[in-house]
Amino acid sequence: MKPILKLACTLAITLCLADPLSACTSAVVSGKVTPDGRPLLWKNRDTDFMRNHIDYVKGEKYDFIAVVNSDNAYLKEAWMGTNSAGFALMNTQSYNLVDVKDGEERGAANGRIIYRALEVCATVEDFCHFLDTISKPSYIEANLGVIDAKGGAVMFEVDYQKYIMYDANNPKDAPYGYIARTNFSFAGKVNEGAGYVRYMEADQVLMKASATGSITPRFIFNELSRSFRNRMLDIDLRSGAYNRPQASGWFVDQDFIPRSSTSCSVVVQGVKPDEKAELTTMWTLLGYPPTGVAVPLWVKDADKLLPGMVRFDKECKAAPLSDCSLRLADKVFSYKQGMGTGRYLNWERLYSPEKGDGYMTAFVSVEDEVFRTATPLLDEWRRKGRLDTQAIPKLYDELEASIKMVYQSLLESE
Repeated sequence: MKPILKLACTLAITLCLADPLSACTSAVVSGKVTPDGRPLLWKNRDTDFMRNHIDYVKGEKYDFIAVVNSDNAYLKEAWMGTNSAGFALMNTQSYNLVDVKDGEERGAANGRIIYRALEVCATVEDFCHFLDTISKPSYIEANLGVIDAKGGAVMFEVDYQKYIMYDANNPKDAPYGYIARTNFSFAGKVNEGAGYVRYMEADQVLMKASATGSITPRFIFNELSRSFRNRMLDIDLRSGAYNRPQASGWFVDQDFIPRSSTSCSVVVQGVKPDEKAELTTMWTLLGYPPTGVAVPLWVKDADKLLPGMVRFDKECKAAPLSDCSLRLADKVFSYKQGMGTGRYLNWERLYSPEKGDGYMTAFVSVEDEVFRTATPLLDEWRRKGRLDTQAIPKLYDELEASIKMVYQSLLESE
């Protein structure tokens, strides 16, 4: 084969194997369909920047906490967060709203917009004004999900010049009380973009759950963040049919919601209109969701109270929870023999129903304990109408001890 032709073939194969760099899955859920009446904002983040941590920022008008890239945290970029007014914002990259020029980065301003909006916006209305008044072209190409302390729950599809707003509280926009998005926009070019199979899964799971009043943060982590259903193939790896002895225990990582490129999963649980914004809770899982644990975070006094397990650690160059999860994920995606092999998923190591073990089984159990421990405290604070900042350090110490024990056991056992 001639060198030029060989290079062209290699590039073509590489492009076929490559996924969009920012291939997230998300939803905004109205409090009308959650069991406790509080809106939810969820994002599974896919990115080239796998090492993440949580930053606390003292903003111009509002303080906030947000997911940031550990490798370039000096940039004023955020990828999902919530602020002291109870305003929360996230993005998924869209790939069918803008015709980009050669060499132009899609959605180059997405992270900067989230950072700035968290500083200055308190409500959905504020965010509309923000989008109306920023300079154009905005260099945003994204689906931007928002909830606020007034019960607002909205998805915006935003391009360089304009935006379209979909209200999860409006039956005309969201007949089932939620709006899901992956990496295409409904206002964009038909059948272009990415993430259609992941959208099918998110939409079907949320549709059924909205009808039964079962959409909670815990439900989202278990049924969406760790979903191994592929609606196009009509399979669910958790059925056991792909474990030994029925199969090899390996599978290809293709169009599941959690992917080898997933760096975190976050659910912001808002407040009812009569509750203080400080009770807004950011349930945060750093790392690959099947090998990670969600912990609750709050903005109030976060400069002092944010736990070390989600902050940047110089030794591991990320949050400890991010680092530990990714180290185990590397054992799940352990086949590295040649080009494109990073897609092979050691499913048996992640989940084994016959043996009752696997990384995912262990972490779901730990996360269940996190919710059992934290939820009664949060319920009590809601009844009192305020966070008990004196109790938060003790909660984090208890959670960190149990989470650390599981990670040490699994990392040392391999």
